[in-house]
Parts: sequence; C-alpha cells; structure tokens
Amino acid sequence: MKRNDKFDSVLFSEEYYDCNDRELLKYQLDCIEEVNKFNNTKANLDNLELRSNMLKEMFGSIGENSYVEPPLHSNFGCKNCFVGKNFYANFNLTLVDDGKITIGDNVLIGPNCTIITPIHPLDHIERLSKKNQKNLPVVIGNNVWIAANVTIMPGVTIGDNAVIGANSLVTKDVEPDSLYFGSPARFIKKIVKNKD
Repeated sequence: MKRNDKFDSVLFSEEYYDCNDRELLKYQLDCIEEVNKFNNTKANLDNLELRSNMLKEMFGSIGENSYVEPPLHSNFGCKNCFVGKNFYANFNLTLVDDGKITIGDNVLIGPNCTIITPIHPLDHIERLSKKNQKNLPVVIGNNVWIAANVTIMPGVTIGDNAVIGANSLVTKDVEPDSLYFGSPARFIKKIVKNKD
C-alpha cells in the first residue's frame, strides 16, 4: 500500500486535530496491517529480499542497503517515515509516526528504541475534545548512532555524527558531532574525528 498524502495537511500541520476521525483511523489501521505482515515473515535467508521489498512499500521512502529487524511497530505503518541509505535498526523499533520522521544516511539504531511525534494537551478537558492531538516532526541527521533503549521525544532534531547513549530520553535538540546521554539526555562531550 502506497502513502496517501491526503492526510498530510492534518498530520504534518503541527496544529491540534481530531485523532479519532473515522477516515483517518481506517487509513491508519490499513497501514498497521502492513507492519503486521512484515513482522510475521519467517526468519530465513530466503525472506531477506522479501523483507527489503516490504520495507520499500511500507516507508514513505527508504534508501538502498537499509534494513529493520522485526518486530517493528509503527502508528502509521512507517508511511510518515523518510529514511536514507545504509540504515539499520535492531528489533523492537517503535515509530510513533503520526507526524513526519526524517532519518539521514548511515544511521544505526539499537534495540528497543522509540521515536515519538504526537503530543496531547495537558488539560484533561482538552484531551477529551475533538482537537486532541498535534504532531511535531523528528529529524535525525547522517551518521548517527542511537544505542539501545533510547526514546526520542516530539520535535527533536539530532545533528549529524551524533551518538545517543543507551537508556537515554532525548527531550531537546542534539548538537552535531556530540555524545549525549542520560534521562533527560545531556551533552557529554564533542566527538573528535579519528585522523587515521
């Protein structure tokens, strides 16, 4: 199933909208079904090409030599995820891709990582209204390594060549060429390029 950009003006607007709209929910559930099929492929050499082709159908775009280990979880079946080449994600990647997720080239993601785009109102009355969700894009640059069990919050940009340490909660933008670690993640040090 190809992307349906009909909903982009709502999902990518960064404005509150009704996330329980029936037409939007039907599209979302159809997208999730594709992820379920991907996760149910048997783990064998014969299915590597099949899985690669399935990823190309599922993602908004995905570059060459990219692979995701099942199981994969995604709110919109990865349709709102745009990924570069040489991407690798270990098992249990969760893409809460109600909004746009952009990932550059040569990115490595460890197991059990979550990337989140939606936000709900703090006030419970507003959460019960028809305008109960908005999405902020997440951008991950080139050559980034995200270690195991990292959560990236809505609206975050991670600069090129950055490393996020295991078990980190990334709530703010990450500078390029830097190591961040912790909950919330904080700057640890600049990464010095090897001259060899």
